[in-house]
Amino acid sequence: MTVPVLAVLVGLVLLVWSADRFVEGAAATAKHFGMSPLLIGMVIMGFGTSAPELVVSVMSAIDGSPGIALGNAYGSNIANIALILGLTALIAPIAVHSQVIRRELPILLAVTALAAWQVQDGEVTRLEAIVLLVLLVVLLGWNIYQGRRGQVDALGSEVERKLQSQQMPVKRAFMWIVIGLLLLVISSRLLVWGAVDIAQFFGVSDLVIGLTVVAIGTSLPELASSIAAVRKHEHDMALGNIIGSNLFNTLAVVGLAGVIHPMAVEPEVFSRDMLVMGGLTLALFFFAYGFRGSPGRINRFEGAALLAAFVGYTAYLLSTTFVG
Repeated sequence: MTVPVLAVLVGLVLLVWSADRFVEGAAATAKHFGMSPLLIGMVIMGFGTSAPELVVSVMSAIDGSPGIALGNAYGSNIANIALILGLTALIAPIAVHSQVIRRELPILLAVTALAAWQVQDGEVTRLEAIVLLVLLVVLLGWNIYQGRRGQVDALGSEVERKLQSQQMPVKRAFMWIVIGLLLLVISSRLLVWGAVDIAQFFGVSDLVIGLTVVAIGTSLPELASSIAAVRKHEHDMALGNIIGSNLFNTLAVVGLAGVIHPMAVEPEVFSRDMLVMGGLTLALFFFAYGFRGSPGRINRFEGAALLAAFVGYTAYLLSTTFVG
């Protein structure tokens, strides 16, 4: 049992480190090739922080553990909103000024509703997975179109300041992309192998391990980047990372895993996990969207409520797993 636990711990540490290097390298490379700061924030940073979830879920699907793939994606979405935004808002209330974020909040809500509809019949078929990937391509195309229009946005300004403080030569940026990707694959292999062994040892389903250990672990890059951003008063970047990550998890992570290995979905995913994920996404929309012309804001009380929801959900999940 010691070896699988060590594999999970080492895998998580390598995963977080390599994901950070990969995103930094990709952002610097995009800047060298003239991509606008707004587009880098919308596409590279927003989706890049989900690289751990993507690689872990693809490896899980290849290894025939679709429960980890699905639990990782949806569990990460829950952790992103409830744990990460909850903790971040407790450190400093998150003010939302970006029109790009306001535009993507209802899209995230719609994508979450689609995911709930797909799992309610107990499976994610290959066709449904392809639909998710097609929607991802459409959304990426729309983001690229919007980012190339040269509009001024608070998110773009925050990304530009971050890029200026982290400048690196293009050769080093390419090096970090390659090293980051290689270590992502290696660390994901370690993590999935260790997680499956731990699940089998305790008689716990792959889904529960995916929703807890794996999901929280793969969400650590978002936690680190969100806390760092809000401490620098880059509130829109902190929230943009979470929205981009959740969109990517739902569309790309589940989509790729489902194309590789169509997934049978346990009834609890719809009645328990999807209900929590949908409720949190709806709460995020009302907290952050901003109505009647006022900017959105996630205050400390709302952050505490999100964090309490995560603690309650995780406690219920574990209690029903080991008691039930």
